[in-house]
Amino acid sequence: MESRTLGSVVGLGTYATFEGDAARARTVVDAALGAGTTSFDSSPMYGGAEGALGRALEGRRQGTAVATKIWTPRVDEGRRQYEDQRRFFERVEIEQVHNLVAWEAHLPWLAEERDAGRIDRIGVTHWSAGSFRELERALRGGRFDTVQLPLNPHERDAEQRLLPLAEELGIAVIVMRPFGGTGAPLLRRMPSAAELAPLRDFGVETWAQALLKWVLSDQRVDLVIPATSRPERVAENAAAGSPPWFGPEERAYVERLARI
Repeated sequence: MESRTLGSVVGLGTYATFEGDAARARTVVDAALGAGTTSFDSSPMYGGAEGALGRALEGRRQGTAVATKIWTPRVDEGRRQYEDQRRFFERVEIEQVHNLVAWEAHLPWLAEERDAGRIDRIGVTHWSAGSFRELERALRGGRFDTVQLPLNPHERDAEQRLLPLAEELGIAVIVMRPFGGTGAPLLRRMPSAAELAPLRDFGVETWAQALLKWVLSDQRVDLVIPATSRPERVAENAAAGSPPWFGPEERAYVERLARI
């Protein structure tokens, strides 16, 4: 699998996957590591996912990166979440402010942790295009290292201003919702094998791989984090993380398939 700024280009998201089920998390993480995935995304918002992920990674943290989040309007609660995360993961490589919640209040103490070497990068996230103007304002402050945003053939607002801005400022981009968000609406209608045939020379065997490769063929993207609780899906997703990448014609073809 190709590596970019944040490690393996296909990571593992944990939203609505294994909750607090440590045994399931272990099985999924086993598959992810075996497929070359090194980046794992979580949040206090995701129930017990952080704790389950931490147990699944125990003893296997070398060479991996955890991207998790602070999700609270209160600084004292944010610090408590952070201390829990250090207990779960030993170290947090990427600490993100989830959905811009109180980002201006959290940024100073997170910057202190980064400057002290206890966090590698600070990030900020939002899932809604309606909040992209505020997300842009946060990025222009010059203190964030990563941004997490949605990108798929049905959600392309980030291409207008945020992706160019991230490239200009040297901010690494993490993509959420590659299958369209909750319920994976882009996977509900699967193109036929014949429809996918023009993409086979790019290593694409499934529609999920086509969608992930569509995202990663934009070289401004560093990491995509599809979430799944099924080990076989982890391996399928990871296979989309190797070149060759789509050119403009192939990306446009995937966009047409997504509209059918």
